[in-house]
Amino acid sequence: MDLPVLKIAVVGHTNTGKTSLVRTLTHDRQFGEVRDRGGTTRQITSVLLEVEGQALIELNDTPGLENAPELIEWLDELPGERHDGPDRIERLLRDGQARRRFDQECRVLELMGEVDVGLYVIDAREPVLEKYLDELAVLGRCARPLVMVLNFTAADDSREDEWRQALARLSLHSVLAFDAVIRDPATEHRLFEKLKGLLDDFAPSLEAWMAEREREDHRRQRAALAAIADLLIDVAACRRHYSLEIEQERQARLEEIRRVVRRREQVCVDILLDLYRFGSEDYQDQDLPLTDGRWPDDLFDPQTLAHFGIRAGKYAGAGAGAGLIFDISTAGLSLGAGTLVGTLAGAGAGLAGTAGKRLVEKMRGTGRLGVDDPALRLLAWRQLCLLAELVRRGHASMDPLRPAVEEAWKHKRLPAPLRRARHHPEWSTLNRENAADPGRESAVQELVEALGRGNEI
Repeated sequence: MDLPVLKIAVVGHTNTGKTSLVRTLTHDRQFGEVRDRGGTTRQITSVLLEVEGQALIELNDTPGLENAPELIEWLDELPGERHDGPDRIERLLRDGQARRRFDQECRVLELMGEVDVGLYVIDAREPVLEKYLDELAVLGRCARPLVMVLNFTAADDSREDEWRQALARLSLHSVLAFDAVIRDPATEHRLFEKLKGLLDDFAPSLEAWMAEREREDHRRQRAALAAIADLLIDVAACRRHYSLEIEQERQARLEEIRRVVRRREQVCVDILLDLYRFGSEDYQDQDLPLTDGRWPDDLFDPQTLAHFGIRAGKYAGAGAGAGLIFDISTAGLSLGAGTLVGTLAGAGAGLAGTAGKRLVEKMRGTGRLGVDDPALRLLAWRQLCLLAELVRRGHASMDPLRPAVEEAWKHKRLPAPLRRARHHPEWSTLNRENAADPGRESAVQELVEALGRGNEI
């Protein structure tokens, strides 16, 4: 069934965050241009919100209103019926001289005559000034419903209460706080619910869009968790062999592990940024954890763990400065024997006592290297923190991502799928012996569920 397209004009004073609001509603960081100066948007820019190829909502970003005090005086001086707002707006739009004088305002008012509703965006950090009230008076003459959107309400200097009181005195009660810097799915839902209450004819279109947005959020989060789980399985099962008698070979394999794991982590970061439609402009020239799209702190530097409050294993780095790479020596065993039983315990292998000693005795000159548990915890923590920030980060945000350390990531053992991956080097795409195995996919899905619950590590 074809549903009607709801046409929305996003209007307001210059530099109140209109383009930012559209970016956040569309989850599109590329839409329009956002700068900390007035008058960035100089023309009307439109975008369609679609479900399965059917347009449901048309968002129109507009130039800022800048000359409302003079415009309201011009309209008031027109002869004729003072209370026929649409007639006065129409006469304004037919007057060529007036159109040149009030160019941006006329473009906005012309659009208002074509849309179904306007979202008047207010920078809640600004004081309630007469010029803003004049803008509302002008827009009110277009005979279109208006929803007041209080933007930047999360700022310390927000004047939200003052604005709500002022709008109530003007009998404008359809008000919503919507901070474009912080993406909140619940607030988006409230906005569309408010529109549904104002516009009965478009209720089916709005319901269809809200349902699609919920599905999209779920799909995106599952895809992100799957990318993180894939990374962790790859790294947990990563192995490199070397001859115990050739130290240079061991050093070469150590560096190889560091290199392939760093590269594999970067692939995951790129996937997360792409899923949430962020790109290089979101960390360029800003104090972000990502520098040029990369984590600046080396995963394999024990000082990085100390910085994030993750305690390295007692035997992490045993043997010539391996550094968050454990060293176990094998004779073709699936898990192998260690140069030190303690090294195995520090690596999360779960081998100790006589069983570990027997494996040590079976050592036959071949070493095996892998990534230690604390490094895996840090790897998981970095990706999940990035994901959490991307989920809540509005596409208008100009501030750095600032993840917070979760205590649960510091000391607890790795979840079962990662412990199993230790026994299956064929699960890792980083290994030469990588092979298709249904067990790997099962482990990834199990890990996705564990990461989604957020309480497994």
